Amino acid sequence: MKLGLINSAWAQAGRDTAWGIQKTKELGFDSIDIFTDPLDIDVRERRLIKRECDRHGLPIVSICCVAVGLIDFNPSVQRFHMDRCKAFLDLVYEYEAQNLLLVLGEYIWNQEVIPPAEQWQTGVANCRKLAEYAEKLGVQIALELEPFPLSLLNNVSRMVQFIDDVDHPALQANIDVSHLLLADVAPEELRRLKNKAIHVHISDCDGKVHGDLPPGRGVVNFAPYLREIKDLAIDGAISIELEYSPEPDKIEQWVAEAYESTRHLLQDADLLG
Repeated sequence: MKLGLINSAWAQAGRDTAWGIQKTKELGFDSIDIFTDPLDIDVRERRLIKRECDRHGLPIVSICCVAVGLIDFNPSVQRFHMDRCKAFLDLVYEYEAQNLLLVLGEYIWNQEVIPPAEQWQTGVANCRKLAEYAEKLGVQIALELEPFPLSLLNNVSRMVQFIDDVDHPALQANIDVSHLLLADVAPEELRRLKNKAIHVHISDCDGKVHGDLPPGRGVVNFAPYLREIKDLAIDGAISIELEYSPEPDKIEQWVAEAYESTRHLLQDADLLG
């Protein structure tokens, strides 16, 4: 698998997009995931991203999208987010990437007022339409497992059920190692995602709250998870996801540390290649 970086890691650097892409290559990453919004960037930024990634030999694997409105109870909100997600999928195609990393969000009102099953079915129906659109473009959607109590997809069982309910090959799962720990998912449960997972995120955490730390700064025991991921034989990338460094002026060291520690973990697990 390739070792990639989500470029949002550079957000606090106060530098332009091209600088972050260049630094990603200088540190030795094989690929890059892009965190942007096609509705927020102009044509110059849109073209710059692809041009700079090509110039530095960094294939774009995934584009990240949070679209909690896909499960909103208002049809107008759903329509907007469907159109927005299609714009993201168009960008995945334009950038010759592999997948759209999609975050669905959470049940509203503590699973009261709106029946949870109704929100679930709304998500299934809208994701099936998006999967059909993705298939036409020759790309895929990777759903992210979020470790929060009210997230629709907060454990492997729910992820498997959702993918089965959508029942479309263009919609599969993303695996996020620190999210698995926070959701109390045992490594062995990943076996249920055989032929259902297409992308991986890796980071560390303190075992209590969402952290996205460089591996080695938290409590995650990576080896068992990486063994299971290797057995899934995913043809894609493992991308480091980092939140802000506690020392913003040392962001380069923060990302470099994450690269080195992750590379060693993946080498030990025989996952690089």
